[in-house]
Amino acid sequence: MFKALSDPVRLRLFSLIASHAGGEACVCDISPAVDVSQPTVSHHLKVLKAAGLLDSERRGSWVHYRVLPETLAMLTTILAPVDDAPPAVRPSAAGAS
Repeated sequence: MFKALSDPVRLRLFSLIASHAGGEACVCDISPAVDVSQPTVSHHLKVLKAAGLLDSERRGSWVHYRVLPETLAMLTTILAPVDDAPPAVRPSAAGAS
Protein backbone atom coordinates (compact mmCIF):
# COMPACT_ATOMS: atom_id res chain seq x y z
CA MET A 1 0.00 0.00 0.00
CA PHE A 2 2.71 2.48 0.97
CA LYS A 3 4.81 1.50 -2.03
CA ALA A 4 1.87 2.42 -4.28
CA LEU A 5 1.55 5.79 -2.53
CA SER A 6 5.30 6.47 -2.64
CA ASP A 7 5.08 7.78 -6.20
CA PRO A 8 4.24 11.53 -6.22
CA VAL A 9 1.81 11.19 -9.16
CA ARG A 10 -0.05 8.30 -7.51
CA LEU A 11 -0.20 10.16 -4.20
CA ARG A 12 -1.62 13.19 -6.00
CA LEU A 13 -4.21 11.07 -7.86
CA PHE A 14 -5.23 9.32 -4.62
CA SER A 15 -5.54 12.68 -2.87
CA LEU A 16 -7.60 14.16 -5.72
CA ILE A 17 -10.03 11.24 -5.64
CA ALA A 18 -10.27 11.19 -1.84
CA SER A 19 -10.98 14.93 -1.68
CA HIS A 20 -13.46 14.90 -4.58
CA ALA A 21 -17.17 15.08 -3.74
CA GLY A 22 -18.27 11.72 -2.39
CA GLY A 23 -14.72 10.35 -2.48
CA GLU A 24 -15.26 9.45 -6.13
CA ALA A 25 -14.00 11.03 -9.35
CA CYS A 26 -14.13 10.43 -13.06
CA VAL A 27 -10.76 9.90 -14.68
CA CYS A 28 -11.73 12.74 -17.02
CA ASP A 29 -11.83 15.13 -14.02
CA ILE A 30 -8.52 14.16 -12.44
CA SER A 31 -6.30 13.61 -15.50
CA PRO A 32 -5.78 17.34 -16.21
CA ALA A 33 -4.54 17.90 -12.63
CA VAL A 34 -1.36 15.86 -13.18
CA ASP A 35 1.29 16.60 -15.78
CA VAL A 36 1.51 13.14 -17.34
CA SER A 37 -0.11 11.49 -20.35
CA GLN A 38 -3.52 9.81 -20.09
CA PRO A 39 -2.02 6.30 -20.52
CA THR A 40 0.34 7.08 -17.62
CA VAL A 41 -2.59 8.24 -15.48
CA SER A 42 -4.37 4.97 -16.28
CA HIS A 43 -1.28 2.98 -15.30
CA HIS A 44 -0.98 4.80 -11.96
CA LEU A 45 -4.68 4.30 -11.21
CA LYS A 46 -4.29 0.60 -12.03
CA VAL A 47 -1.42 0.36 -9.51
CA LEU A 48 -3.51 2.11 -6.84
CA LYS A 49 -6.40 -0.24 -7.53
CA ALA A 50 -4.15 -3.33 -7.38
CA ALA A 51 -2.83 -2.10 -4.01
CA GLY A 52 -6.38 -2.08 -2.65
CA LEU A 53 -6.58 1.70 -2.35
CA LEU A 54 -9.19 2.32 -5.06
CA ASP A 55 -12.16 0.70 -6.69
CA SER A 56 -13.48 1.57 -10.14
CA GLU A 57 -16.66 1.45 -12.16
CA ARG A 58 -17.08 2.02 -15.88
CA ARG A 59 -19.91 4.40 -16.76
CA GLY A 60 -20.27 4.75 -20.49
CA SER A 61 -16.87 5.61 -21.92
CA TRP A 62 -15.42 6.91 -18.62
CA VAL A 63 -14.11 5.11 -15.57
CA HIS A 64 -15.00 6.47 -12.15
CA TYR A 65 -12.63 5.75 -9.26
CA ARG A 66 -13.43 5.83 -5.58
CA VAL A 67 -11.34 5.51 -2.46
CA LEU A 68 -12.22 2.44 -0.44
CA PRO A 69 -13.52 3.75 2.92
CA GLU A 70 -11.98 0.93 4.95
CA THR A 71 -8.58 1.59 3.38
CA LEU A 72 -8.85 5.31 4.06
CA ALA A 73 -9.80 4.59 7.69
CA MET A 74 -6.80 2.27 8.06
CA LEU A 75 -4.44 4.88 6.58
CA THR A 76 -5.88 7.52 8.91
CA THR A 77 -5.24 5.28 11.92
CA ILE A 78 -1.70 4.39 10.85
CA LEU A 79 -0.74 7.97 10.04
CA ALA A 80 -2.41 9.60 13.06
CA PRO A 81 -0.09 11.76 15.16
CA VAL A 82 1.18 10.09 18.33
CA ASP A 83 -0.96 12.47 20.45
CA ASP A 84 -4.06 10.97 18.81
CA ALA A 85 -2.94 7.36 19.30
CA PRO A 86 -4.65 5.19 21.91
CA PRO A 87 -2.81 5.17 25.30
CA ALA A 88 -1.43 1.65 24.74
CA VAL A 89 0.36 2.86 21.59
CA ARG A 90 1.84 6.14 22.92
CA PRO A 91 5.45 6.15 23.99
CA SER A 92 5.78 6.21 27.76
CA ALA A 93 6.87 9.53 29.26
CA ALA A 94 8.39 7.63 32.20
CA GLY A 95 10.83 5.84 29.90
CA ALA A 96 12.06 9.07 28.30
CA SER A 97 15.17 10.72 29.69
